[in-house]
Amino acid sequence: MTETSDHLRNAACIINPGTAQKKRLRRRTLKKILTRDLPGQKFDALADKESMISLVRKISPAFSTIIALGGDGTIADVLQGIRKAGREKEVLLGIIPLGSGNAFRKSLGIPKNLRKAVRVLHDGEPRQVSLMEIEGFVSGFSSIGATAEASNEKYRRRVKGFWGHALAGLGLLSLPLWEVEVELEDGLDDTGAHFDRKSFKIRMLDCVVAKSNYFGYSFRIAPRASLEDEYLDVTFFEMSVWKYALLLPLTYFGLSQRRLKNFKAKKLVLKGKDLPVQYHGEYLQKRDRVEVKVIPQAIRIIAPRRA
Repeated sequence: MTETSDHLRNAACIINPGTAQKKRLRRRTLKKILTRDLPGQKFDALADKESMISLVRKISPAFSTIIALGGDGTIADVLQGIRKAGREKEVLLGIIPLGSGNAFRKSLGIPKNLRKAVRVLHDGEPRQVSLMEIEGFVSGFSSIGATAEASNEKYRRRVKGFWGHALAGLGLLSLPLWEVEVELEDGLDDTGAHFDRKSFKIRMLDCVVAKSNYFGYSFRIAPRASLEDEYLDVTFFEMSVWKYALLLPLTYFGLSQRRLKNFKAKKLVLKGKDLPVQYHGEYLQKRDRVEVKVIPQAIRIIAPRRA
């Protein structure tokens, strides 16, 4: 018996009512798969973020595996609940992608297909990953600037899914650049040279801070990020929104980032005026100071076996 299958004997499934539950009730095949093939006790989480985090925190001590059914926001809330319970070293995290974007699972190679994702839970292996903490929240990817403002616009317009992101993007064409003071600690510059501390000022449209590679709808926003190293991957988009829009096809595939200012660091602090912040697509309001730090070996996630 593998370690993963042993842990699945004592598993809890956290179902997001905004994504997984609706699909489960609408699609008979989905309901059948979840009932027959998904291990563990099922919990339909309450609708709001704090309730989901509280639920996971409460039940984490009783289970050896927590399975998140939903999108990137659901995964973020489950991670937060596990961390608040102090169980991140004992619990395995499983992922069944049922949200709209499902970017985080792609960096781990977890299939979007439901049957295949459930199969990974049974046949996969635990993979140790490092994550980040941004303003007290656990995350695999985050941003400060334009993409965070896009997340805000999406929720404000109340249009979900891909079209919510598309409409939000149209509303950002008049965005100014943010003047920001940057502080980086214990990192590597884009030549690979190590530094203890680095400070500078920039005018930026966006700052992407990542451990995972993808954002939103398979947007390869951070091609140099890694869940396995112990650094944040920090990329600055120092360009107008119009240039960003022009380069968007290349940026989507992670190509234009090669020419952008990029650093690896254990800690990042940004200081500016009304900086929009998001993590895993969740908007965190505007702040004048944002702190991000790496969480080394944060948790073990069930992922496909490597060849």
